[in-house]
Amino acid sequence: MNQETMTHPEVHPICSNRRRFRATAVMIIAVAALGLSGCAAAQSSTLQLADAAPTHPDIRPFHINIPQAALVDLRQRLAATRWPDQETVADLSQGVQLAKLQELVRYWGSGYDWRKAEAKLNALPQFTTNIDGVDIYFIHVRSPHKNALPLLITHGWPGSVFEFLKVIGPLTDPTAYGGRAEDAFDVVIPAIPGYGFSGKPTGTGWDPDHIARAWAELMQRLGYTRYVAQGGDWGAPISSAMARQAPPGLLGIHLNLPATVPPEVTAALAVGGPAPAGLSEQERAVFESLLTYAKKGNSSYNAMMTARPQTIGYGVTDSPAFLAAWLLVHPGFAQWTFGADPNQSPTKDEVLDDITLYWLTNTATSAGRLYWENMGRNVLSAAAQKTDEIALPVAITVFPADVYRALHEVDKGGHFAAWEQPQLFSQEIRAAFRSLR
Repeated sequence: MNQETMTHPEVHPICSNRRRFRATAVMIIAVAALGLSGCAAAQSSTLQLADAAPTHPDIRPFHINIPQAALVDLRQRLAATRWPDQETVADLSQGVQLAKLQELVRYWGSGYDWRKAEAKLNALPQFTTNIDGVDIYFIHVRSPHKNALPLLITHGWPGSVFEFLKVIGPLTDPTAYGGRAEDAFDVVIPAIPGYGFSGKPTGTGWDPDHIARAWAELMQRLGYTRYVAQGGDWGAPISSAMARQAPPGLLGIHLNLPATVPPEVTAALAVGGPAPAGLSEQERAVFESLLTYAKKGNSSYNAMMTARPQTIGYGVTDSPAFLAAWLLVHPGFAQWTFGADPNQSPTKDEVLDDITLYWLTNTATSAGRLYWENMGRNVLSAAAQKTDEIALPVAITVFPADVYRALHEVDKGGHFAAWEQPQLFSQEIRAAFRSLR
């Protein structure tokens, strides 16, 4: 094998097939009823990586070594940024605020160190394999515990595999984080085609359904005959597609951005209301929150990348400052304080790890094309995502600070759940799949 180097009501945690993944009104079934009382304090522990050597001939080890010239070029571009005038409002209604972005960009160009991020990834078993003509990069960490359940985790936009680094330890070695050995997972974290170190599709057709089939092939190549899958953001429709397709070996899925909005609510939201008749008070409150979300333009990035990802691509490819502003416009970052609070996760450096990954791999444009590929299929719509066709078990956790609120949720966390609340996220995953072991 050649090693590649990158040079540039109370609900059970699993919904059975008798309680299919389908919502009435805007009700969302969550895993909040699991009785988890919050995050247990993580015990300090060095992750012991079990042997993750691939056995399939088409899987190759991968190592990252970005040329220094690319980092010098990035700093020069950041220093040469031409800035617009300041916004005329005191809030985020016109986009990322000038002063905050300037401060972040100054740090990015002078104090931030990509090599630390690179070292974090290179300390993990990384691999690549070609599926349907596209190289798929993935992290594969086996648990030191026997009979660990294989878990495939999928990121979204504007995230990356960096979102999940803090949950690898708790998931693969739960005894070091207040868990039980029998709850251990082998963890597989692939990068979506067109994202990060995965290859860029040169043709069309790489929609969530296609990616789902590729993920099933990946797990087969890794030799897994029983496994589960998890996803939020794009990871949710991809994982849902896997559950619809029900490939051999897939036991069930867990989502933290579920497609639970029924057709009548989707139709009302599309025209700006009013709410459908017959909603409960709580359901109406959720409807209003979704309506407000749309009216405030929070999904404007979605509309532009769905319609014209190539046009956005010229800006995000040429200007790292624009790339940062474009990624930070995502509502998942609405409460992020740009590193002002050192205890807030993700930290300033961790967010820059993610942004820099997009820059150095030149994948901001190719990543955006996934929105175009999914055109006309709202990721929150139960009908669009065909959730009534899912017969496999599904578990859902809703984190309260996500891009829209739900009726049942855990007590903290947001859109980047694994990044923001790694211990709580890990506890939810353990509980969600316990009955499938």
